[in-house]
This record gives sequence, structure tokens and C-alpha cells, in this order.
Amino acid sequence: MPELGKLAATGTLPALGHQLAGLGGCTHPIRLNGHRTEHPINTTTGEIGNAIRSLVSTELPAGNLLTRCNNRRATRCPACAETYRRDTYQLITAGLKGGKGTPERVAEHPRVFATLTAPSFGPVHNRPTNRARCRCGTVHDAACAQLGTPLDPDRYDYESAVLWNAHAGHLWRRFTIHLRREIAKRAGLTQRALADHARVSFAKVAEFQKRGAVHFHAVIRLDGPKGGSSPPPPWATAELLTDAIHTAAHRTHITGPTIDGRTHTFTFGRQTDVRTIRSTDLDGDTELTDQAVAGYIAKYATKGAETTTGALDRPLRFLAELAPMKISEHARRLIRTAWNLGARKDLEHLRLRAWAHMLGFRGHFSTKSRHYSTTLTALRDARAEWRRQQTGDHGTDETTLVLAHWAYAGTGLSPAETWLSASLGRAEQTNRATAREAIREASL
Repeated sequence: MPELGKLAATGTLPALGHQLAGLGGCTHPIRLNGHRTEHPINTTTGEIGNAIRSLVSTELPAGNLLTRCNNRRATRCPACAETYRRDTYQLITAGLKGGKGTPERVAEHPRVFATLTAPSFGPVHNRPTNRARCRCGTVHDAACAQLGTPLDPDRYDYESAVLWNAHAGHLWRRFTIHLRREIAKRAGLTQRALADHARVSFAKVAEFQKRGAVHFHAVIRLDGPKGGSSPPPPWATAELLTDAIHTAAHRTHITGPTIDGRTHTFTFGRQTDVRTIRSTDLDGDTELTDQAVAGYIAKYATKGAETTTGALDRPLRFLAELAPMKISEHARRLIRTAWNLGARKDLEHLRLRAWAHMLGFRGHFSTKSRHYSTTLTALRDARAEWRRQQTGDHGTDETTLVLAHWAYAGTGLSPAETWLSASLGRAEQTNRATAREAIREASL
């Protein structure tokens, strides 16, 4: 590789390796051109002094400032997606047993793990739990490509499937309103009075089923009026919360658009599953622990439609781009349906063409209520502060003026940078494996 040889000959290879190591394995970093300078300020006179520190992109080994892409999709950047998954795990865990600014007493509050699914848009190939064969008469293997695809594609309601995905986020918001009403009703309170006695806190993640429909996994918790910092009232039990969730899910519906004389109404599917945390596991044979729930939710935070349906992990600019792509016919028809519906003036607000690769779903994959626990931003800030302390950079104080200008210069790594980054990643994995082995041997 000529570029790699040139870097080695000029002696910049170690410095480039150090710059790439700071990306933490990101494979599609953002490249920026520009500069950053820090100037001291005289607090008495207000006079600005000469620069005490400066950073110029052209003087860096890569020729640009490289910053992580922070893409949550595992198919786009495994390293950044893993960071996002870990942060989501910490966020969910904090809301289950405390930590990161959340009181440990939340572990004593009523908590359930709920799954809300999409309705049927037509029979699909599946693996029934109560019988060995699919409706097509075949026993499908877990890796069978037919799973989730329609038995009769021509009769499958692709229009409703796409529009349901597009309204799923709004449907969840409506569900949370109904849930508070149902809890208040069971407590003998008005919905307004409920805020003086209890608060509903939640964290949820969206997952695509193989058929291309979104469903939601959520941790839902009953707190006191001040959230996790206050105990819930005596009447607040997991049983009451479970019953309220089932009723709220059944009653939640929204009226969608009318297309060619057909009015769409959106509801959740009949399969609403609610389980008290620390009762039975997701598979029904072991305890449903805090760690199991947090791990289950975090796992889906880095996945999109491409993982389960074989769809795309990036937007389309033109529908013609879809033709050569190797995706399933079912995913192709869902994307095409979203694209065609996106041409309608009355559906402009749904932005279906921009989200055709997501089969119409445009909501955030992971969301939480304000009082559930910490935030992803707080976790990122804490990690950035820790890195500054590790490098001896304690940041700037109020007597320092920072001037910076950065411009986008591209995305990704050169072939030599890609090779070097991969080599650094393999070395880091080896070091971690060696450290784990040493710890294991020391514990024996």
C-alpha cells in the first residue's frame, strides 16, 4: 500500500495511529477542516492575550480533525453502535435499580416490562409456539428467509402496514395518556389529581418484527409525585399497573388519513405482554432481572429495519436506486409503497419518502420520560470529562476565550487509515482478552 509506505517513511505513522486510536474504532468518522485557539482574558482589564493553545486541522496527521460518527446502527458503525448500546444499558439500568443520579429506592417501586405489538396486515410465514407447522403447512427453521413474509403478497395490506409504522410514535403517545387515565380510575382519582399522588415513568425501544412492523418494548414504573425520588402511594402495585396497561393498550386508537375513500384507523395488536420485573423471564423459565431487561432493551437500540427485514440502513435519493439492491421482495414492496404514498400532498407531513428505508417509521428508536433516569447526553458528557481528565486536559475556565471554526470536509477513512485503524482494533481486542484471562486466573 503506497500511502502506508509513505507515512512510514515520513515518520507520521505513530502520530496517525494515536489520532485514529482516539476514535475508539469508529469506521466512518466525520472529517473537519478548521482551527481552534484559546486566548487568556485579563479579568481586570478585559484584555485578550495571545493564543496559549491552538489546533489546526492541516497540522494533524490525517490532515483533518476526525470525530466519531456516533451512528447508532450496528450495520453502519459497529464501534459507535456498541457505545450507544452500552449507554442505553446504563440508562435503563439506572431507572431499574438506581445510580447515575437516580435514587436506589426506585428498585422498590412497581416495575413491569411491557411489549406492545402491531396489528395484523395479513397472514405471514411464522413459527407458531402452540403448533409445529406454519399456516403454509411447513415447519420453518429459525433462519428461514420466508419468516415474516406474506403467505399471499397480493392480498397483504402494504398500505396499512406502512401507515401504521408512520403513526406508531403518535400511537405510543396516545397510549401513555390512556395509561394515566386508567391508573387514576383504579386509584379513585381524577387524571389531574393523579399528579399529586403518583407519576408514570418509562423507557422504551422500538423493534422491527420480521414482517416489517414496529413494536415497542418498555420498562414502565410507578413513582411518587416527584418521580423516582419519592415513594409511590400504597395503592400503586405492579398488579394495578399491569391491568391498566392492558386496558389502555386495548382502548388506544387514532384516526389516520383517508386514501381513495378508505379511512385508516390505527390500534395496537391483540398480543400485549406485560410481566412484572423479577418474576418470570422473557422465556418463562428464569427470573426476569434488572440486568436481563436492560440488556434486552439495549440490544434493540442499535438495530433498524435492515436487521430483521433485510431492508436498507440509509435513505433513498431516488426510487431507481432500489432496483439493483439485494433485498427481499417483501421489503422492496414496503419501501416502494412508502415511496409512492410519500408523493401524496395530503401525506407530506409524514415524510414517507425520507423514511422509506425505515418502512415509514420516523420516530426515535429509544425514548424515555423525563423522570425515568439519567439522559444519554449526561452519560456522553461524563465520558468526555473522564477522557479529559485521563489526558490531563481539565478544560477551559471562565478566563479563557475559545475561538473555533470548523467546516465539513468529508466522511470516512483512507485505505491506509482503514488498515491502521483495523490493526489497532485487533490489538485492543487482544489486550482485553489477555486482561480478562489474567483476571480469571487470579480469581481461581
